[in-house]
Amino acid sequence: MDSTAMIAEMATAARAASRSLARMSSVEKSAGLNAVAGAIRTSADAILAANALDLEAGKARGLSSAMLDRLLLTPERLEGVAAAVEAVAVLRDPVGLVIDEVIRPNGLVMSRVRVPLGVVGIIYESRPNVTADAAALCMKSGNAVILRGGSEAVHSNRAIHAAIAEGLNAAGIDPAAIQLVPDQDRALVGAMLAAHGLIDIIIPRGGKALVERVQNDARVPVLAHLDGICHTYVDKAADPEKAKAIAVNAKMRRTGICGAMETLLIDRDFSEAADVIKALADTGCELRGSAEVVALEPRAKAATDDDWGTEYLDTICAVKLVDGVDDAMAHIAKHGSDHTDAIITEDVATAEAFLSGVDSAIVMHNASTQFADGGEFGLGAEIGIATGRLHARGPVALEGLTTYKWVVRGTGQIRP
Repeated sequence: MDSTAMIAEMATAARAASRSLARMSSVEKSAGLNAVAGAIRTSADAILAANALDLEAGKARGLSSAMLDRLLLTPERLEGVAAAVEAVAVLRDPVGLVIDEVIRPNGLVMSRVRVPLGVVGIIYESRPNVTADAAALCMKSGNAVILRGGSEAVHSNRAIHAAIAEGLNAAGIDPAAIQLVPDQDRALVGAMLAAHGLIDIIIPRGGKALVERVQNDARVPVLAHLDGICHTYVDKAADPEKAKAIAVNAKMRRTGICGAMETLLIDRDFSEAADVIKALADTGCELRGSAEVVALEPRAKAATDDDWGTEYLDTICAVKLVDGVDDAMAHIAKHGSDHTDAIITEDVATAEAFLSGVDSAIVMHNASTQFADGGEFGLGAEIGIATGRLHARGPVALEGLTTYKWVVRGTGQIRP
């Protein structure tokens, strides 16, 4: 079967399963997810053996230690995967929730009600836990999903998916609700991206090259972010200790996540600018700064124009002095990626100007950008961070995997 026919066949089966899921009660979906979690546990030996094959192949291919760590499943990590599925099972079901309701003068009751998106396609790399996380979120929100994992985790993904299918069967749920593309042929990715009318939305999770390809080639709507160029702005009215602690945490807690700070902006009138810059340099972070920053911190290197728009995902940070909040917001508008941006200040009016003036998916006051995570927002697991302006923004979890329809209830009204 060619790639287009294969994806069409999978999507047709997924569509039928999605209609069944949409009619399921929250109790039924939760029972199915608990069965999936149980099957993952009972299949632990097979999953870990498959993961060992991926690790062996990854070492032979020369994958970095960081990449190998992302691939690695231990008994403890696999238990975490199963527990995460159970955690999704107990989250509030968004399907059927009434967003708002109005009674018109003619007596018609008009409601907006949350419904599933339908068939979701997820294209992802490296981390095998995404197979279970994505499956759980899609199923709880009433969506069927077609998963296409990366070649690095092919054996792990297949073993986890086999356990998921076993759990679905045990719960009496159509296994076509959660399908894994069975081949690593890149033509199948192209077929998914071209499956307009068969797949309702594509969600990429992975590196810049993957997301860029999906956004450029898709004929299906895409929910994604390309870069996480996150800023922290230290205002002249910032508390110096908060500024140092937040700046260090925002950059150095985990440098490889999309919510890591990549550029630090500091008001020229902030008296403790040198101390904040020094605190960051003292952690071993490589600083790339404007001329004023290099003058304040000898360990800093001169920044180039490219540094202001780079997502380093490493122990590197661009640093610049600016003329107040308006200049900071102008810099963010020019160089940011609409992901997550924060202001550190004790001036409430300045904070509100920043929060309303910066058009990013997440804006923060006196907090680390590392909080840009669905779990920290109380959403449970997340499918990703969306930086677009349609449908969903910020951490996308259960509600982000739904849309709505209008439900109109009457008592016999006719339109004059």
